[in-house]
Amino acid sequence: MTAYTVVIPTLVRDSLADCLGALAAAKGPKPAGIVLVDDRSDPEPCPLEHPLSVLGDLRERTTVLRGGGRGPAAARNAGLRAAAAPWVAFLDDDVQVGPHWGEQLAEDLADATPDTAGVQGVPTVPLPDGRRPTDWERATAGLARARWITADMAYRAEALKQVGGFDERLRHVFREDTDLALRLLDAGWRIRQGRRTSRHPVPPADRWASLRAERGNADDALMRRLHGPGWQHRAFAPRGRIRAHVATTAAGLAAGTLAAAGHRRAATAAALGWALGTGELAWARIAPGPRTRQEVTTLLATSVLIPPAATWYRLNGTWRHRHAAPWQEVAP
Repeated sequence: MTAYTVVIPTLVRDSLADCLGALAAAKGPKPAGIVLVDDRSDPEPCPLEHPLSVLGDLRERTTVLRGGGRGPAAARNAGLRAAAAPWVAFLDDDVQVGPHWGEQLAEDLADATPDTAGVQGVPTVPLPDGRRPTDWERATAGLARARWITADMAYRAEALKQVGGFDERLRHVFREDTDLALRLLDAGWRIRQGRRTSRHPVPPADRWASLRAERGNADDALMRRLHGPGWQHRAFAPRGRIRAHVATTAAGLAAGTLAAAGHRRAATAAALGWALGTGELAWARIAPGPRTRQEVTTLLATSVLIPPAATWYRLNGTWRHRHAAPWQEVAP
């Protein structure tokens, strides 16, 4: 059996105890070590005492590091540096591995050819029965179809160190795994789909979660800078709605500017364009969902705010990363 270390970056959410409990209960070879990277910027004293209690005998193999709130990429690099095994299995702290995950991981690693850098797990996202999923639930369900996500990904430590690990400039849970995979493929490695399974429940979210997710547009700007305009095609990633968001935002700004200048007819036309763009976005999000009062009001409010937020983050990211060079190495 090939030895492996499990690395889990965490904000010490309630889901962490379930994650560790499932890992401890999984049948098959146990990890040589578990590295928990507490990535809160200001951790409380002894915050991990309760989650660690579910590990049983594995607790003696567990190391806790402080990430300092620098984001999941930096947290995973910290875990990588602390891992001694030839393979590193990355898990998110809201993932629950399957009952036979250890056995399945052993098979995945045994089948890995020498040029295989990583073997991805098969996550499932349980959705509610008896009603249509909300906008947030549908967004989370997309993880089950995503390529190369580190929610459950085993990587060869040698391969990660060769390409410098995760790019720590990608500070959100969004593109850091895609960027790493593209660099590994460019270096001649392969990444394949494994057979092990895990469960990724929909995390709780407030009504502004979709708005905060627009911060990923800044990361997309860095991805374009590093991997070129065709990176989304290579990564099998949807293009998103950034062009429509920019057009809607421009129409709204034009309406305000023209109205202030006294050009009422042109301002009305621009305002109509803004309303059509905002309304189309809102309906595209509302129509597939349960259409409850709370869901509809949330989506209406965020659909007004998302286009300017997405545009701002994209412009900010494009300017901030305009001279970005390829990521070089795991920071010491």
